[in-house]
Amino acid sequence: MTKKILLNSLLFIVILVASALMLLPKMLDKSMNPVSEHAPFVVSEEAQALHNTLIVGDWHADSALWNRDLKKTYDYGHADIPRLQAGNVALQMFTTVTKSPSGQNYDSNETGANDNITALAIVQRWPIKTWSSLFERAMYQANKIKDLEKRDPENFMLIESQYDLGIFLLKRVNNPKMVGGLIGTEGSHALDGNLDNIERLYENSFRMMSLQHFFDNKLGGSLHGTSGAGLTEFGRQAIDEMQRLDIIIDVSHSSENVVKDVLSISNQPLVISHTGFNGYCKSPRNISDSLMIEIAEKGGLIGVGFWDAAVCDNTPRSVAEAIIYGIGLIGAEHVALGSDFDGTITPGFDTSELVAITHELLELGLGKEEIRKVMGENMLSFLQDNLPKT
Repeated sequence: MTKKILLNSLLFIVILVASALMLLPKMLDKSMNPVSEHAPFVVSEEAQALHNTLIVGDWHADSALWNRDLKKTYDYGHADIPRLQAGNVALQMFTTVTKSPSGQNYDSNETGANDNITALAIVQRWPIKTWSSLFERAMYQANKIKDLEKRDPENFMLIESQYDLGIFLLKRVNNPKMVGGLIGTEGSHALDGNLDNIERLYENSFRMMSLQHFFDNKLGGSLHGTSGAGLTEFGRQAIDEMQRLDIIIDVSHSSENVVKDVLSISNQPLVISHTGFNGYCKSPRNISDSLMIEIAEKGGLIGVGFWDAAVCDNTPRSVAEAIIYGIGLIGAEHVALGSDFDGTITPGFDTSELVAITHELLELGLGKEEIRKVMGENMLSFLQDNLPKT
């Protein structure tokens, strides 16, 4: 009898642990990627009609980090293919998160801090090789996006080149709901300190790489690290290799000294995939307006984020106001969208509700041609000019 009780107790514990492992990923996703409660947005007929004709593009979403099948629609998180289609999104950059420090903040993070993504990889039952390799974490998330194209080719196409982009635009004529996806990194610690991994990532469809995330790394200082340092020699070598391969360089989260160094040596325009303007929203998340002007003067593009640390609120109105501020600072040709959806932020809307931004831009008096540019045409033009040709 005692043995039977013991076996039943062990079985109960096993079932309890298995159930927890099944439920925990969804619970974490729901708690870390909420949307602020809000009434349905009031959208004018004029705004809806305009939005339906736009090429909408977003430079930054971390949706591949989570255990969601992006082919399906969810009532939590911020983005999936059905919701991208509902928001009329044509172009979506999916970024791969590989390391995030415990207690992360916008002021100061130690490089050696405990890593949140290790625990997330284990809880989400990622392959064991991802538990210790940042490169493998990037690859695992990228493979989700590549697999999405195989499973849902009627609705999703992976874009790796200017040629692919042209094919995608032709397909979208016949299927206006088709979404074009690209793959990038959230910080180049995904290289695992090996320059050869830049080409390996490129060969596996990565077309944009950011240099830092929330901590200093082998390439240089983070905007939220402890050193404030510029590019290291390794970082300079990495920039040279990225440029050789026509990889778009993203200086989101980079220290101001890194941004200055990259501007001094880069022969291609830069992107800040998700940010705000410090002159509109004074925040440790945002670099100086003077650096934004330098990036724009060299043909760069600034993706405006959708959360409070970037634009000091999370409403469509605050995003629209930040966009208009940016247009006044650097010109309409250099402003874009950079949501940071599914990046453990709390936006006031998800990707299905992007028409609310179009509505607010019209309400604030922005012209329709400028709205077309910032909502996606600038992203399209940048990709047409800066992706590898084939």
